[in-house]
Amino acid sequence: MIVQDVMNHLEALSPLAYAEDFDNVGLLVGDKNMPITGILVTLDTLETVIDEAIDTKCNFIVSFHPIIFKGLKKLTGKTYVERVVMKAIKHDIAIYSMHTALDNAFQGVNDMICNQLELTNKRILIPQNQTIKKLTTFVPTKEAEQLRNALFQAGAGSIGNYNDCSFNVEGIGTFNGNENSNPTKGEKGHIHSEKETQISVTYAKHLESHILQTLFKTHSYEEVAHEITTLENKNQHIGMGMVGDLKEAMNEKDFLNYVKIKMNAAHIRHSQFLNKNTKKVAVLGGSGSFAIEAAKTAGADAFITADLKYHDFFTAENRILLVDIGHYESEQFTKNVLVAYLTKKITNFAVVLSKTITNPVKYF
Repeated sequence: MIVQDVMNHLEALSPLAYAEDFDNVGLLVGDKNMPITGILVTLDTLETVIDEAIDTKCNFIVSFHPIIFKGLKKLTGKTYVERVVMKAIKHDIAIYSMHTALDNAFQGVNDMICNQLELTNKRILIPQNQTIKKLTTFVPTKEAEQLRNALFQAGAGSIGNYNDCSFNVEGIGTFNGNENSNPTKGEKGHIHSEKETQISVTYAKHLESHILQTLFKTHSYEEVAHEITTLENKNQHIGMGMVGDLKEAMNEKDFLNYVKIKMNAAHIRHSQFLNKNTKKVAVLGGSGSFAIEAAKTAGADAFITADLKYHDFFTAENRILLVDIGHYESEQFTKNVLVAYLTKKITNFAVVLSKTITNPVKYF
């Protein structure tokens, strides 16, 4: 097994196409064609994690946070980032990061929080824009069904909770190939009319390369006319944060105690109590102040996230209970999810859960 094999599994779970623009995800260190001896899954890649990888004979680290976030101009060992990269290279250890690609995945970070809290009726809090595209092409009517089915098999025709979706219009196509053409219908140098079907199918943007390969492979024409547009539809399965319901409503103090236990959070900061029961809960792992308004709009009674600043708590405005459980605490179970996923996908290979606690925040 090589690094690329594992990357394929990881990108099926959380395609890198959905990572935020500011992020740095994917293979950060190493060769994608390198044979692997073991996989170590961690939240952060620190020097101690590299040491753990060496001890456990793992030469591929799957890390949630990217060790390289900003551009590296030097490798002198001056910073912890440089030292990690240098040690990884020295010991032929590859490092792969998922970060906001997994944040935006339906079965990612926020799904993990919902599962820890046993929330039901889960849905995306902030659906990502411009993730649904539409392909329109023209094919001889006799070949339309074959092309449609091939596109469906490639993943096209899905939108929301519906599959095998297409729109079809029949008409007449005309073309006249020049002396350099090799038409599969009609003869070059003569205008040809063909009964054609216009097929339109939607697809998730990360599938575009595969969809187009299928189109060109299946279509009989030498030149395949096609158009790609981006739809305004919200993607129900890609986006930041989630919102769901507790099985039973709780008063606010009981709710905070429940969160402490379920999320293994020693300390919780929160906004002013509203003196009402908590039922609908919004969650967003990591720094989530940008989603406060979305949580309020969603009608959440409480919003669980991390890294809220002093003035962020004022934005609760007596409409929602803001709950800051800590950055590490909100994401700590992510590596467990990845280990379970990879172990299921790679049944005959060692996938190791890192025992290194990488939380940089200490409490007194």
